[in-house]
Amino acid sequence: MGKPLVAILSGAGISTDSGIPDYRGPNGLWRRDPGAEKLVTYDAYMADPEVRRASWQLRREVGALAAQPNAAHRAVAALEHSGVAVRVLTQNVDGLHQLAGVSERKVLELHGTARAVTCTRCHARSPMAEALDRVAAGEADPACRACGGVLKAAVVMFGERLDPVVLGQAMAVAKGCTVFIAVGTTLQVQPAASLAGIAADGGARLIIVNADPTPYDDQAAEVIREPIGTALPALLARLTSEA
Repeated sequence: MGKPLVAILSGAGISTDSGIPDYRGPNGLWRRDPGAEKLVTYDAYMADPEVRRASWQLRREVGALAAQPNAAHRAVAALEHSGVAVRVLTQNVDGLHQLAGVSERKVLELHGTARAVTCTRCHARSPMAEALDRVAAGEADPACRACGGVLKAAVVMFGERLDPVVLGQAMAVAKGCTVFIAVGTTLQVQPAASLAGIAADGGARLIIVNADPTPYDDQAAEVIREPIGTALPALLARLTSEA
């Protein structure tokens, strides 16, 4: 991998304009329904079929697979297409960066993807849409068709570790970039949040675009509190002209 110029760490805030609620904001999912956190906690999910059934129903109702990229996602794709070296490190599982046109190989999904399911026993992967079709057809808790094991979204649940290979690649990007933009993330969930500090320590220009303060604001060269849908496109257009 060549030395990247711009690394973009994206959190839930970049996708709220696409209709996907964030988790920890004032109107976040965990604040509105603290019980919802149990639906994405590994031990609870594995131990209780009722939790699994509720989790599948929530995925159907939220309709994340129907979400479309917004202006911020498109601006990141436009930055890559302009010829600037870009790597996207995302805490999101919605796949909207790729849908917007960012090359798959330039996106590291730190927390996995909600667009696929994986078997907890044999690790077979299949499309989320296929599993949701089975739920819609009456299978409240669809099992793996290969081995009968418990299926789960291919996301990192609470109580699971991040993929060490993906995390290692993300740390290498943070160390090697010249500009690191953290957008729509509270920078409170480790180890992903530490990437901002790694970048700043490595001499990168740290820019934070987020509605609320973060623990890394004092290390940032620039902190932007404007709405992401307009602030990020403006910032990336400025970086493109500088490049």
